[in-house]
Amino acid sequence: MGKTTIQKSKIKIAENGVDKTPPAKRLEVLKTYKIYIGGKFPRTESGRYYIPTNAAGKKLANVCLSSRKDFRNAVVAARAACSGWSGRSAFNRGQILYRMAEMLEGRKAQFIDELVQQDSTKNKAENEVAAAIDRLIYYAGWCDKFQQIYSSVNPVASSHINFSVPEPTGVVSIIAPQNENHSLLSLVSVIAPVIAGGNTCVVLANETKPLCAVTFAEVLNSSDLPGGVVNILTGKPSELTTWFVDHMDVNATIYCEKDSALKKMLRESAAKNLKRITFYDSVNWATDEGQSPYFIMDTQEIKTTWHPIENIKSSGVGY
Repeated sequence: MGKTTIQKSKIKIAENGVDKTPPAKRLEVLKTYKIYIGGKFPRTESGRYYIPTNAAGKKLANVCLSSRKDFRNAVVAARAACSGWSGRSAFNRGQILYRMAEMLEGRKAQFIDELVQQDSTKNKAENEVAAAIDRLIYYAGWCDKFQQIYSSVNPVASSHINFSVPEPTGVVSIIAPQNENHSLLSLVSVIAPVIAGGNTCVVLANETKPLCAVTFAEVLNSSDLPGGVVNILTGKPSELTTWFVDHMDVNATIYCEKDSALKKMLRESAAKNLKRITFYDSVNWATDEGQSPYFIMDTQEIKTTWHPIENIKSSGVGY
């Protein structure tokens, strides 16, 4: 009797050749987002990870919790790339930024999906990705123009020609906007003017919305940008901000939050090696306010040169 009941049950489940047994719940395999240093994608040397969630509590990914050593490695890579990148022609830097925009255009769907996972609506995500592409093109256009605008020939009383030109500061550490609805656009907006001016950088991405930052590193890696020009770390600003400003081989630091205690600490630490500190704590990156050649000039040094007129006369060069 028992066997007959079991057989009938099996027949009912498999009738019409369709197995109606409810599937076992599958454990989702989260993607591991690695950091980007020197044109490569290492895992954090600390071996630590964290799992950001969206507003609904959904786990998004395994994300590296970068350490002080990761930052040091990134600074070494940025310094090694500095002379080569600053030595390229401004026109070539513009070509490379434009190529970055092309690569981002080709992966729009992935960025839109990641922004939606991080609580954006599809319409807002589409607009943000389009704005990020346009921002790269904007700064690509400025690469070979800002020096013409901000250079000058200075009047002097002696028989000299005196002129001033902007030159890249060097290695720039950037703590990207953390409490920002536009995690991709704000990231692109702080990186693009720094590298357009010939600097290299180390960037700490948004802690709670890091997905687009690492995917943007994949865009950089598949463009013509040399390894080490942009290095992207993920993790906690509370752990890393001190090192971003204390490192003696970093020439300037950009901080994008309003934490008054941290801003005070940054100013005090920067005094140790006269590091330039720039605060972007009230910029709306989603508007035209978020793009300007003045952002390029924030990480430029003005070099002034004196040249005797007699030397120019004797050489017969354009005088």
